[in-house]
Amino acid sequence: MPDPAKKVLIIDDEDNMRHMLSALLTGQDYSVDTASDGMVGLKLLKNQEFDFVLCDIKMPNMDGISFLRAAVSAGHSATIIMMSAFGTVDTAIEAMKHGAYDYISKPFKADEVVLVLKKAEERERLRRENVLLKKKIAGLESSLGLGTMIGKSKPMQDVFLLVDKVARHITTVLITGESGTGKELVAHGIHDKSPRAAKPFVAVNCGSVPENLLESEFFGYVTGAFTGADREKKGLFEEANGGTLFLDEIGELPLVMQVKLLRVLQEHEIRQIGSNKSTKIDVRIVAATAKKLADEVQEGRFREDLFYRLNVINVHVPSLRERAGDIPLLCDYFIEKFTARIDAGSVRSVSRAAMKLLMRHPWPGNVRELENVIERAVILTEKNVILPENLPDKLGGREHNRRLDDIMGTFSIKEGRRMLEHRLISRALESTDGNKSRAAELLEISYPSLLSKIKEYGI
Repeated sequence: MPDPAKKVLIIDDEDNMRHMLSALLTGQDYSVDTASDGMVGLKLLKNQEFDFVLCDIKMPNMDGISFLRAAVSAGHSATIIMMSAFGTVDTAIEAMKHGAYDYISKPFKADEVVLVLKKAEERERLRRENVLLKKKIAGLESSLGLGTMIGKSKPMQDVFLLVDKVARHITTVLITGESGTGKELVAHGIHDKSPRAAKPFVAVNCGSVPENLLESEFFGYVTGAFTGADREKKGLFEEANGGTLFLDEIGELPLVMQVKLLRVLQEHEIRQIGSNKSTKIDVRIVAATAKKLADEVQEGRFREDLFYRLNVINVHVPSLRERAGDIPLLCDYFIEKFTARIDAGSVRSVSRAAMKLLMRHPWPGNVRELENVIERAVILTEKNVILPENLPDKLGGREHNRRLDDIMGTFSIKEGRRMLEHRLISRALESTDGNKSRAAELLEISYPSLLSKIKEYGI
């Protein structure tokens, strides 16, 4: 079934202009209505749904800027494109500030109007796809209970499905994967999806606790157990009783503590330091490591019996290299996160050139490294899109700073100027998602000049 015709409202006080645009756009399979001024246009918008509005600025009764303000204030969803024969760059800027998508100077060629509408259509299509994608991601997170851990790649879908299966059981789980892949997020997901979700989730990094304090941290102590023990202290196992204890970097646990942990897993009881009685506990153990524990067992640094106790279910979290298709999704998530946190609300996306650099980077630090790169870029960018120069040098973001003769391969001022203009125009269009009015503003040239140069350089 073909898509319904897009509806366009033309607002102009000149009969000839309304007639010309109506004939042109009807021939392009648009459904067209017309209005002679802003007041009539607002009434039509109130009673009908339009996809696009082409509105003149200078009109009687209600001018175009007043109409634009009223339409945006009323929350109409139509994409509004302003037109004027008396326009300047300042007029265009004012229209953009009040919510116009683009600005066309009269007189204009027929194909210019059609091109602007097609660009607006493409923007709306991408916006709708983005909304649907976010809804799908939200649905995936909700159904699998992995919170902020997102991914549409097959390796991540496999992880989500496995977590969904194992979460409901008390089975011990060993999460493996490189540093920065999100192992603790997986552990949280297992807990949140389990019947223990209302009980404590206690996390400890086994490599961060001094060896001489490990036993007291894990099992606690009674008053007077040693010098300085002036009150009883609960250990991590008791704090997590009824819930989940997450042992991160389990491969760093000394052999002496490995023996004690094995006993807890076998007997389901602990004994505080200085106490002569054991206490039964009900704790699910989820462990994680970036090390290859099988190799550690072979080298005698990790107990084989403990390894098999922990590795009942293995959840392997893939590296970012194995799930590169998730990088655009993760970038969108981190941009939204950091623009809200650091009040940089104008940053909306990553340019194509910058995304190419992100996609080809090996990401030794995985998702954590990507998160840091995007946070840095959001802080540094002065545009509404992240450009290559906002990325760290190691990603190739500053290749444009090489010597000019290396980049251009010429000493000709004339040819160099053409190449430089081509590059600047391309970057301006890229940073504005193809919006020529905004690009002209960035380049500090007139709109007609930009159109002429785009045609000249074949951009």
